[in-house]
Amino acid sequence: MTEDRRPKTEKTVTMKTHNRNTQMPPSRNTAIILAIALAAAACGKSTADAKATAGPAQVTIGPEAITVIAVTTLNSGPAISGTLVAEKTASIRSEVSGAVVAVLADPGAHVSAGAALARIDDTVLREAFLSAKSGVTQATLAADIAHREAGRADRLLAAGAIADNALEAAKRSDAGAQAALEDAKSRLASAQKNLDNTVIKAPYDGIVSEKQVNAGDIVSPGSPLFTMVDPATMRLEGAVPAEQLGLVHVGAPVKFAVTGYPGRDFTGTITSVYPSADPQTRQVRLYARIPNAGNGLVAGLYATGRVSSSTHQGLTVPAAAVDQRGVKPQVTRLKNGKAEVVEVTLGMRDEGSEVVEIKSGLAVGDTLLVGAAQGITPGAPVKVTAASPSADQPKKN
Repeated sequence: MTEDRRPKTEKTVTMKTHNRNTQMPPSRNTAIILAIALAAAACGKSTADAKATAGPAQVTIGPEAITVIAVTTLNSGPAISGTLVAEKTASIRSEVSGAVVAVLADPGAHVSAGAALARIDDTVLREAFLSAKSGVTQATLAADIAHREAGRADRLLAAGAIADNALEAAKRSDAGAQAALEDAKSRLASAQKNLDNTVIKAPYDGIVSEKQVNAGDIVSPGSPLFTMVDPATMRLEGAVPAEQLGLVHVGAPVKFAVTGYPGRDFTGTITSVYPSADPQTRQVRLYARIPNAGNGLVAGLYATGRVSSSTHQGLTVPAAAVDQRGVKPQVTRLKNGKAEVVEVTLGMRDEGSEVVEIKSGLAVGDTLLVGAAQGITPGAPVKVTAASPSADQPKKN
């Protein structure tokens, strides 16, 4: 049997080469995977730490999203609603009969006191005036004659030329003539007034609000012709709940808004309070006088407001800036460029101006976030941008 005489070293080399081509042990693979995972985790932690250190992102808002705390006057009192009417309103009616020959004013015309508005045919009334004037002339002559006769009879009686009864008759004639003269003068005055009434005149400075007559119409005493108003002073006819009547008194100021004048506030003064409440609505009517400089207000508009039964000075903020959904009211304040939530104590509320008093928690000059800006996360940096120029403003070169 022949022995294998190849060197043993060749077999050893072959085995080593075979071991190089085999896979690495499982323990070494696991170590590599763990190292990669630890590195990724470390990187993620570093990123998270960086984000945590940076904090919330900055929020940019406009100037309309902030309000500044200030000291103002608050008014409180019962609500009032009603209709505006002109304090001076005149319904002009005819005082004589006749045909309208001319209409000189239309609705909306501004007229002065004594200005002619219309004319009525005066033919018949002028004849009556001339007749009454003639009657006065005749009565004057008769009265003068009777008076002289009475004086002559008095002198004749003193001379013993006539009897006493003749003097008495002369005096009775004198008295009758004087009475007839006064009656004639009265008739003339009445005829003069009727003649003057054929010209319809404005009773005061104002505006013709209605015209109920046209040229050619036949009118009689009492027929409506025009309606005039004096817009210089308006009156608010409103009502308040009976349970709040104790807060209302003559002379109290009234602040209100009028339909058709958005964004404008008007003030007036209570002039009278109705002595009884409406049995159905349980409301008490009241009247407030409103100066109407420039005739800006128009009669017939609806007004809502509040009687200022008491006034108070205090720190005020818009009521919408206060969050009252929690246990305590709170606001979002902008301080040192960051948003923060502050609990506050509320005082008087002015429903008319929609502001509320702050008793504690804030100071004059504090800046609050309003509207959607109230939802900014506390601690987030906030930047307020400057107001952009309006489109209608000219650009500067």
